[in-house]
Amino acid sequence: MHAILKDPALWSLILFVVPLLFRFPIAIALGGAALAVSWFWGLGYQMISYNFFAGIAKFPLLAIPFFILAGIIMEKAGIAERIIRLIKELVGSVTGGLAIATVGVATFWGAVSGSGPATVAALGLILIPGMAIAGYDKAFAAAVVSVASGLAIVIPPSIAFIVYGVVTETSVSALFAAGVIPGIVVAIFMMIFVYFISKKHGYRGAPRGGKVVLIRAFKESFWGLLTPIIILGGIYGGVFTPTEAAAVAVFYGLFVGVFVYKTITIKIMFEILSSTVISTAVVMIVVTCAGLYSWVGATVGLIDKAAALLLGLSDNPLIILLLINVILLFAGMILDAISIYYVFLPILVPIMAHFGWDPIWFGVIMTVNLAIGQVTPPVAVNLYVGANISNLTMEQISKPAFPLIFASILALLVLMLFPSLSTFLPKAFGLY
Repeated sequence: MHAILKDPALWSLILFVVPLLFRFPIAIALGGAALAVSWFWGLGYQMISYNFFAGIAKFPLLAIPFFILAGIIMEKAGIAERIIRLIKELVGSVTGGLAIATVGVATFWGAVSGSGPATVAALGLILIPGMAIAGYDKAFAAAVVSVASGLAIVIPPSIAFIVYGVVTETSVSALFAAGVIPGIVVAIFMMIFVYFISKKHGYRGAPRGGKVVLIRAFKESFWGLLTPIIILGGIYGGVFTPTEAAAVAVFYGLFVGVFVYKTITIKIMFEILSSTVISTAVVMIVVTCAGLYSWVGATVGLIDKAAALLLGLSDNPLIILLLINVILLFAGMILDAISIYYVFLPILVPIMAHFGWDPIWFGVIMTVNLAIGQVTPPVAVNLYVGANISNLTMEQISKPAFPLIFASILALLVLMLFPSLSTFLPKAFGLY
């Protein structure tokens, strides 16, 4: 017992979990645990500064601030508003049409912002009041926007895939391609549930404005609709890397906002840069502290012990996979996706190798799981943003969110059972 209490692996876990229970920021919990264990067990604290720098000095991670900047530019340029106007004209007064279209728009916007909360913020301000005016329950409208926006980390370009690719040394381009079909599968499952819920409650949209209004809406949204085509087409066509694509997205967004829609002024540009710096700083401090924790965990044997414990539970790969997904689902209710990648992936990589799982397929499964975690209480980031926008409480929007969360879990099971849904496009494009 005395030897166990002196085990640095145990203390690295305790010093990480206890601060979380007291609601410390995740970066402080991770970094504090790493610093304490490296100091008290003489792991060479002089290496901390080097590891801190090495954690972010990676070329693929450069895409993160660029995609954050691009997403904010697209929002401020008014692209989301124009796309929503087009969708409203397309669906008209079809039963559940506006809610189904909301799922589709959130899926599309994921190919622009790459962030769940950012997608809720960009779309919710327009869609939630619009659905409420059209007769939809406001809590249901907020739930649809919040849950569907979780797709933003699955549909490429995705910050989550970039981090996964860096940690596992997997092709980010292949991961981007792998996320397309699974993202659509999850969206379809949600659309089916949304339709039946809307049919039950008699939710309908507003009548169409006519052919002239539809054509005008299409013309106004045309430049926005080109965004994912340019970004993803360039990546899969081999024109540029994901990191270069992020920079292209920034300049394209600026071109549309400044010269086409003329909505971005010098004042708005300062607001965009300020928001980008804050968001990037938050992401990068988590990345560096999580990287430190992973290094300490590997050094003291925490990762090996945790992997051995999981492998010792069963020899059946399906049982282990289900267990991993349950663990990740609960982790996603408490931690952010980036932290989970850095904390859990070092444990899961040897398990992937043991069972011969495809890292691209597993990356998709893990990311979809974490997308579900973003909208599952108690720490549901997307739901919090949706609640703030709609002036509702978490309890009010959680109830209508649960059927959509269940739909997402069913989609996750389908993706687990059929790996080819994730690997088809990367293989078709020759990305791995």
